[in-house]
Amino acid sequence: MEMSKIAEHARALYNAHGDKAEAEAARQAKERKEAGDSEQAEVWTSVRKAIREIRGARQT
Repeated sequence: MEMSKIAEHARALYNAHGDKAEAEAARQAKERKEAGDSEQAEVWTSVRKAIREIRGARQT
């Protein structure tokens, strides 16, 4: 997934879940990894990192 789509997904998830969005992305990454889908696990890890950046930007 390209970075612009990851950022878009991260913003949508953050808008929907607020501060719980990062935990949701982490849960999704873990589930995908446990299911053997490493590609999607990496996407969700990237989404989690993008959410962390969004949260940091909003805290300043």
